Amino acid sequence: MLTRKQLDLLEFINKRMQRDGVPPSFDEMKDALDLRSKSGIHRLITALEERGFIRRLAHRARAIEIIKLPDSLEKPAFKPQLVTGSATGRPRTAQSVERAAERASALDVPIMGRIAAGTPIEAISQRVASVPVPGNMLRSKGLHYALEVKGDSMKDAGINDGDVVVIREQPDAENGDIVVALIEEQEATLKRLRKRGNAIALEAANPAYETRVYRDDQVRIQGRLVGLIRTY
Repeated sequence: MLTRKQLDLLEFINKRMQRDGVPPSFDEMKDALDLRSKSGIHRLITALEERGFIRRLAHRARAIEIIKLPDSLEKPAFKPQLVTGSATGRPRTAQSVERAAERASALDVPIMGRIAAGTPIEAISQRVASVPVPGNMLRSKGLHYALEVKGDSMKDAGINDGDVVVIREQPDAENGDIVVALIEEQEATLKRLRKRGNAIALEAANPAYETRVYRDDQVRIQGRLVGLIRTY
């Protein structure tokens, strides 16, 4: 349960990140909540982080990531419909309204680098940027991150070179899930998971690539695919 001030601050941060793509400064938070000093904001930020609503990223100015929102701040489910009376005087299609609603409910997710959909490349190491992700991709609880795809080994699963995949961070997955797998703590790859007794098979979605099989102690699951973002 959040206090009124904690809820007000979380709502303010969320609205500013949706509007500007970056969180507000501590001075802006202080003014928005009508507090006398920034020490009160520090206490509220710490409380929100301890309760799992936000995450602060070290060594970055104004680096706050929203992990989840309480039910009172969640937007109601969007129902597509034909809307008329747009600014241009032309009807807006249900699809365009739905896209607008998705943009309005988007949350920033950190892009942690590139992931190989082909020959494994170096392991994911650090945040390089962020990407707005529609809220409907983040319905499952937990931490999420994004990766830029490099390679074409998952093209038959609809994942192309240059796409951005949204990953839910988790240490295990079910057979058939598309996962981020860290091989021998050195190489990261995006593949479909197949468990075979004490072995793990990482299966491509492209017949040009062979399925690679490892001992289960050679592979560590770092997350499961929950969404994909493509720029045309």
